[in-house]
Amino acid sequence: MIRRLLRAWFTPAEDSEAAERLNQGKSPWTEAVHLLWSAWIFVVPLFDSDGYDTRWTVLTLLSYPTFLLLYALTQLRPRRHSNRYALAMVVMSALLLKVYPAGISYFVFGCLTLCVEGPGMLRRYLTWLVLLNVAFIALVWVIGYPWQMMVWLPVTVLGSGTVIGVQQLNRQKDAALRLSHEEVRRLAAVAERERIGRDLHDLLGHTLSLVALKSDLAVRLVERDPATAKREMEDVSTVSREALAQVRRAVSGIRSARLAVELASAKLMLESGSISLQYHVDDVPLPPAVENAFALVLREAITNVQRHARASHVQVQVTANADTLQLTIHDNGRGGDLVPGNGLDGMRARVQGVGGSLQLDSARGRGTTVLARAPTRAAPVPVDVQADAQAVSVATGLSR
Repeated sequence: MIRRLLRAWFTPAEDSEAAERLNQGKSPWTEAVHLLWSAWIFVVPLFDSDGYDTRWTVLTLLSYPTFLLLYALTQLRPRRHSNRYALAMVVMSALLLKVYPAGISYFVFGCLTLCVEGPGMLRRYLTWLVLLNVAFIALVWVIGYPWQMMVWLPVTVLGSGTVIGVQQLNRQKDAALRLSHEEVRRLAAVAERERIGRDLHDLLGHTLSLVALKSDLAVRLVERDPATAKREMEDVSTVSREALAQVRRAVSGIRSARLAVELASAKLMLESGSISLQYHVDDVPLPPAVENAFALVLREAITNVQRHARASHVQVQVTANADTLQLTIHDNGRGGDLVPGNGLDGMRARVQGVGGSLQLDSARGRGTTVLARAPTRAAPVPVDVQADAQAVSVATGLSR
């Protein structure tokens, strides 16, 4: 029971800081490195005449675990609630200030873990910091702390707070950029569905009208002129087979256009991080399955470059020869040992699924090269009337 309660309590909320880091493939406790600054709580007694006395020991044993809990909650609870725990640190520091100078660190952490979002967030965040520091310095002055504290404390908090505020602003811009990437993919998918709808309408509209007309005519002639009715039904059969052949060619030519979308998305993502991208795609038809596999490899590789490579330039090439299609992605980043994981395994599985292979070369200091190869022609698939009907059903479903 207690274990379930603790698990529920310490599970990140969907819109929490920890959940955002999980979505980015990072540890939810990445920001916990800042807790190293709480070492000042244990250093301050060195400059106090009372030192590590019983009062300091008791108050530290009571307040420090509370501080750690409050800090964890600022990371785990929804952003709209996290300020409650940050302000609780400030209040705890103020209550302890008269008898526990080391508690000033709680005030600093409380200020720096405030979360402000929306328009003008940096200005509003700095306003919060100024107001809290004015109130805290007034309390310090009333208690009788040295005047030096009234100088270094606001300088420290406001300086660090400005850096954190800028980081939060950049994070919001990154989130907006990710949304723009998804919008590019969505618009490309919509355009492709509209194209499919137009193609199928042009292809089948006249043919199906002719089939319906001849079928109605055959029904009316079947009793009084069976020979003519038979010829009409033979015409219906011929027209239907021609229509199926056209549908086969059209459906086999429908491409998801995912590679073009991923290239556009990659250019947006990399250039937003001051990484240039150059690409060249040979004017050759890509089987849909191969294009999908290459698109997913490209997405994973570009994501890795953006997060880990520290590169300034990326080159992407899609080339073809008589029997092989090849995708090459090279960056000039730091390179080094590749750690197997879900991303690498997923890339390899996608390429192997179309009968291809994946090769990675990552020499330290010389960047990383991802090389995906796939056969130009897939194994032939038997075609029959039922399969054609299913193809038409899928295509018309996409066009709705």
